[in-house]
Amino acid sequence: MLKPLSLIVAALLAVPAYAADSYTIDTRHTFPVFEVNHLGFSTQRGRFNKSSGKITLDTKAKKGSVDLTIDTTSLDMGLDKWDEHMKAEDFFNVEFYPTMHFVSNKLVFDGDKVVAAEGDFTLLGVTKPLKLTVSNFHCAPHPMNKKQACGADITATLKRSEFGMTKYVPAVSDEVKISVPVEAFKD
Repeated sequence: MLKPLSLIVAALLAVPAYAADSYTIDTRHTFPVFEVNHLGFSTQRGRFNKSSGKITLDTKAKKGSVDLTIDTTSLDMGLDKWDEHMKAEDFFNVEFYPTMHFVSNKLVFDGDKVVAAEGDFTLLGVTKPLKLTVSNFHCAPHPMNKKQACGADITATLKRSEFGMTKYVPAVSDEVKISVPVEAFKD
């Protein structure tokens, strides 16, 4: 016969754990954008046309994860020559570093809303901690295809020199602002 403590432990282990929902990032609606001050004259922006990843979300347990890969070869500055310049060794060096990567196992919640993600960002082979701010977080059935979807606007600021991208600093700002509109469908 089992002792009372053994019964309690057995009962707790028998309760199924709440599983996090898994989402795949919608590549048609997730386009990372960056902006940087250019010689003190203007704010210049570029975007990446290809990204992919997974998100897990357990709103009851207030946990989740993000795994986002950005294809640096898809950099789009709006002009072919500028794209070539930014893809070269002085900046994104896409020949040797064809991706950037953010991974987080710590989502920060305010009630049922995700408001931040803390993790590691890898650029040019250098990995540093990065905290993303999440706003406009929303999950609901998608009005077009009726599948469960989540979306948000993600922002962060980093210093490119910390990743080895030092060309023209400080004339071209060291501080880079990142914005990512992201949408993801439940698997």
